[in-house]
Amino acid sequence: MIKEFCAENYTDIPKAIQAGAGRIELCDNLAVGGTTPSIGVIEEALAYASEKHVPIMTMIRPRGGNFVYNDIELKIMENDLIHAKNAGTDGVVFGCLTEENEVDEEALEMLVGNSAGLLTTFHMAFDELSKEEQFKTIDWFARLGIDRILTHGGPLSTTIEENLPHLKELVDYAAGRIIILPGGGINSDNAERIASTLGVNELHGTKIVTI
Repeated sequence: MIKEFCAENYTDIPKAIQAGAGRIELCDNLAVGGTTPSIGVIEEALAYASEKHVPIMTMIRPRGGNFVYNDIELKIMENDLIHAKNAGTDGVVFGCLTEENEVDEEALEMLVGNSAGLLTTFHMAFDELSKEEQFKTIDWFARLGIDRILTHGGPLSTTIEENLPHLKELVDYAAGRIIILPGGGINSDNAERIASTLGVNELHGTKIVTI
Protein backbone atom coordinates (compact mmCIF):
# COMPACT_ATOMS: atom_id res chain seq x y z
CA MET A 1 0.00 0.00 0.00
CA ILE A 2 1.22 3.51 -0.84
CA LYS A 3 1.00 5.83 2.15
CA GLU A 4 1.08 9.43 0.91
CA PHE A 5 2.34 11.69 3.70
CA CYS A 6 1.15 15.28 3.61
CA ALA A 7 4.23 17.31 4.56
CA GLU A 8 4.20 20.94 5.63
CA ASN A 9 7.60 22.21 4.51
CA TYR A 10 10.75 20.06 4.39
CA THR A 11 11.28 19.29 8.06
CA ASP A 12 9.27 16.08 8.51
CA ILE A 13 10.09 14.48 5.15
CA PRO A 14 13.18 12.46 6.21
CA LYS A 15 11.33 11.08 9.26
CA ALA A 16 8.20 10.31 7.25
CA ILE A 17 10.11 8.40 4.57
CA GLN A 18 11.97 6.46 7.26
CA ALA A 19 8.59 5.62 8.84
CA GLY A 20 7.27 4.18 5.59
CA ALA A 21 5.80 7.02 3.52
CA GLY A 22 5.80 5.93 -0.12
CA ARG A 23 4.90 9.30 -1.58
CA ILE A 24 4.95 12.90 -0.31
CA GLU A 25 2.43 15.65 -0.89
CA LEU A 26 4.53 18.77 -0.33
CA CYS A 27 2.83 21.97 0.74
CA ASP A 28 3.09 24.94 3.07
CA ASN A 29 0.60 26.42 5.53
CA LEU A 30 -1.42 23.35 6.51
CA ALA A 31 -3.47 25.54 8.86
CA VAL A 32 -5.43 26.66 5.78
CA GLY A 33 -5.35 23.24 4.09
CA GLY A 34 -2.03 23.65 2.28
CA THR A 35 -0.62 26.18 -0.18
CA THR A 36 2.25 26.17 -2.67
CA PRO A 37 5.65 25.70 -0.99
CA SER A 38 8.61 27.90 -1.90
CA ILE A 39 10.90 26.86 -4.73
CA GLY A 40 13.69 26.42 -2.17
CA VAL A 41 11.61 23.94 -0.19
CA ILE A 42 10.62 22.11 -3.38
CA GLU A 43 14.25 21.76 -4.51
CA GLU A 44 15.51 20.47 -1.14
CA ALA A 45 12.59 18.05 -0.77
CA LEU A 46 13.20 16.68 -4.25
CA ALA A 47 16.93 16.32 -3.65
CA TYR A 48 16.30 14.23 -0.54
CA ALA A 49 13.30 12.19 -1.73
CA SER A 50 14.79 11.32 -5.11
CA GLU A 51 17.71 9.60 -3.36
CA LYS A 52 15.14 7.47 -1.52
CA HIS A 53 13.07 6.87 -4.72
CA VAL A 54 10.02 8.50 -3.13
CA PRO A 55 7.92 10.69 -5.47
CA ILE A 56 7.00 14.26 -4.52
CA MET A 57 3.59 15.75 -5.36
CA THR A 58 3.77 19.56 -5.11
CA MET A 59 0.68 21.51 -4.04
CA ILE A 60 -0.29 24.29 -6.46
CA ARG A 61 -2.61 26.57 -4.49
CA PRO A 62 -2.00 30.32 -4.19
CA ARG A 63 -3.91 30.95 -0.94
CA GLY A 64 -6.21 29.49 1.65
CA GLY A 65 -9.96 29.93 1.53
CA ASN A 66 -12.20 28.80 -1.30
CA PHE A 67 -11.16 27.27 -4.61
CA VAL A 68 -12.60 29.97 -6.87
CA TYR A 69 -9.65 31.76 -8.48
CA ASN A 70 -9.49 34.95 -10.53
CA ASP A 71 -7.30 35.42 -13.60
CA ILE A 72 -4.31 36.75 -11.63
CA GLU A 73 -4.45 33.83 -9.19
CA LEU A 74 -4.64 31.36 -12.08
CA LYS A 75 -1.61 33.01 -13.66
CA ILE A 76 0.24 32.58 -10.34
CA MET A 77 -0.78 28.90 -10.27
CA GLU A 78 0.42 28.42 -13.84
CA ASN A 79 3.79 30.01 -13.05
CA ASP A 80 4.18 28.02 -9.81
CA LEU A 81 3.35 24.80 -11.64
CA ILE A 82 5.93 25.50 -14.36
CA HIS A 83 8.59 26.32 -11.74
CA ALA A 84 7.83 23.11 -9.83
CA LYS A 85 7.95 21.10 -13.07
CA ASN A 86 11.29 22.65 -14.03
CA ALA A 87 12.62 21.84 -10.54
CA GLY A 88 11.84 18.18 -11.20
CA THR A 89 8.70 17.52 -9.17
CA ASP A 90 7.13 14.13 -9.88
CA GLY A 91 3.61 15.49 -9.79
CA VAL A 92 1.31 18.36 -8.91
CA VAL A 93 -1.84 18.73 -6.83
CA PHE A 94 -4.49 21.32 -7.69
CA GLY A 95 -8.19 22.08 -7.84
CA CYS A 96 -10.35 24.95 -9.08
CA LEU A 97 -14.09 25.61 -8.91
CA THR A 98 -16.62 28.10 -10.21
CA GLU A 99 -18.88 30.26 -8.02
CA GLU A 100 -21.56 27.60 -8.61
CA ASN A 101 -19.41 24.88 -6.97
CA GLU A 102 -18.65 23.11 -10.21
CA VAL A 103 -15.22 22.37 -11.66
CA ASP A 104 -13.74 25.41 -13.45
CA GLU A 105 -13.20 23.55 -16.72
CA GLU A 106 -11.20 26.26 -18.50
CA ALA A 107 -8.81 26.70 -15.56
CA LEU A 108 -8.42 22.96 -15.10
CA GLU A 109 -7.61 22.40 -18.77
CA MET A 110 -4.91 25.09 -18.50
CA LEU A 111 -3.38 23.41 -15.44
CA VAL A 112 -3.54 19.93 -16.95
CA GLY A 113 -2.04 21.26 -20.19
CA ASN A 114 0.97 22.56 -18.24
CA SER A 115 1.31 19.25 -16.38
CA ALA A 116 2.40 17.09 -19.33
CA GLY A 117 4.75 14.39 -18.09
CA LEU A 118 3.72 14.84 -14.44
CA LEU A 119 1.41 12.90 -12.15
CA THR A 120 -1.73 14.91 -11.36
CA THR A 121 -4.06 14.91 -8.36
CA PHE A 122 -7.27 16.93 -8.07
CA HIS A 123 -7.48 17.77 -4.36
CA MET A 124 -10.32 18.02 -1.85
CA ALA A 125 -12.02 20.80 -3.79
CA PHE A 126 -13.74 17.70 -5.19
CA ASP A 127 -15.67 17.41 -1.93
CA GLU A 128 -17.40 20.76 -2.62
CA LEU A 129 -19.20 19.23 -5.61
CA SER A 130 -22.68 17.75 -5.31
CA LYS A 131 -22.70 13.96 -5.20
CA GLU A 132 -24.36 13.82 -8.62
CA GLU A 133 -21.67 16.13 -10.01
CA GLN A 134 -18.91 14.00 -8.45
CA PHE A 135 -19.79 10.98 -10.58
CA LYS A 136 -19.90 13.05 -13.79
CA THR A 137 -16.57 14.60 -12.82
CA ILE A 138 -14.94 11.19 -12.38
CA ASP A 139 -15.91 10.40 -15.99
CA TRP A 140 -14.47 13.69 -17.27
CA PHE A 141 -11.25 13.52 -15.22
CA ALA A 142 -10.63 9.97 -16.46
CA ARG A 143 -10.95 11.17 -20.06
CA LEU A 144 -8.77 14.21 -19.34
CA GLY A 145 -6.01 11.99 -17.99
CA ILE A 146 -5.93 13.16 -14.36
CA ASP A 147 -4.32 10.41 -12.29
CA ARG A 148 -6.15 10.63 -8.98
CA ILE A 149 -8.73 12.43 -6.89
CA LEU A 150 -8.00 13.22 -3.24
CA THR A 151 -11.26 13.09 -1.30
CA HIS A 152 -12.57 12.88 2.24
CA GLY A 153 -15.90 11.63 0.90
CA GLY A 154 -17.76 14.49 2.56
CA PRO A 155 -17.22 17.73 4.50
CA LEU A 156 -14.10 17.80 6.68
CA SER A 157 -16.42 18.31 9.67
CA THR A 158 -17.44 14.65 9.22
CA THR A 159 -15.31 11.65 10.20
CA ILE A 160 -13.72 9.36 7.65
CA GLU A 161 -15.76 6.49 9.12
CA GLU A 162 -19.04 8.32 8.37
CA ASN A 163 -17.93 8.76 4.78
CA LEU A 164 -16.82 5.20 4.03
CA PRO A 165 -20.09 4.25 2.24
CA HIS A 166 -19.82 7.20 -0.17
CA LEU A 167 -16.08 6.68 -0.65
CA LYS A 168 -16.81 3.07 -1.57
CA GLU A 169 -19.35 4.27 -4.15
CA LEU A 170 -16.72 6.56 -5.66
CA VAL A 171 -14.08 3.81 -5.73
CA ASP A 172 -16.50 1.36 -7.34
CA TYR A 173 -17.68 3.91 -9.90
CA ALA A 174 -14.13 4.90 -10.84
CA ALA A 175 -13.45 1.20 -11.47
CA GLY A 176 -9.72 1.70 -11.99
CA ARG A 177 -10.14 4.47 -14.58
CA ILE A 178 -8.81 6.98 -12.07
CA ILE A 179 -7.42 6.48 -8.56
CA ILE A 180 -9.62 7.56 -5.65
CA LEU A 181 -7.24 8.65 -2.87
CA PRO A 182 -9.01 8.80 0.51
CA GLY A 183 -7.71 11.36 3.00
CA GLY A 184 -8.63 13.38 6.07
CA GLY A 185 -8.67 11.57 9.41
CA ILE A 186 -6.65 8.58 8.21
CA ASN A 187 -3.76 7.66 10.50
CA SER A 188 -1.30 4.84 11.08
CA ASP A 189 -3.84 3.07 13.35
CA ASN A 190 -6.85 2.97 10.99
CA ALA A 191 -5.11 2.97 7.59
CA GLU A 192 -5.06 -0.78 6.98
CA ARG A 193 -8.71 -1.21 7.97
CA ILE A 194 -9.86 1.69 5.77
CA ALA A 195 -7.85 0.45 2.79
CA SER A 196 -9.34 -3.02 3.20
CA THR A 197 -12.91 -1.69 3.58
CA LEU A 198 -12.63 0.46 0.45
CA GLY A 199 -10.51 -1.88 -1.64
CA VAL A 200 -7.85 0.77 -2.29
CA ASN A 201 -4.07 0.61 -2.10
CA GLU A 202 -3.29 4.32 -1.70
CA LEU A 203 -4.12 6.52 1.31
CA HIS A 204 -3.27 10.12 2.26
CA GLY A 205 -2.75 11.97 5.53
CA THR A 206 -0.61 14.04 7.87
CA LYS A 207 -0.59 11.12 10.34
CA ILE A 208 -0.53 8.26 7.82
CA VAL A 209 2.84 7.22 9.30
CA THR A 210 4.06 7.68 12.87
CA ILE A 211 6.97 10.12 13.09
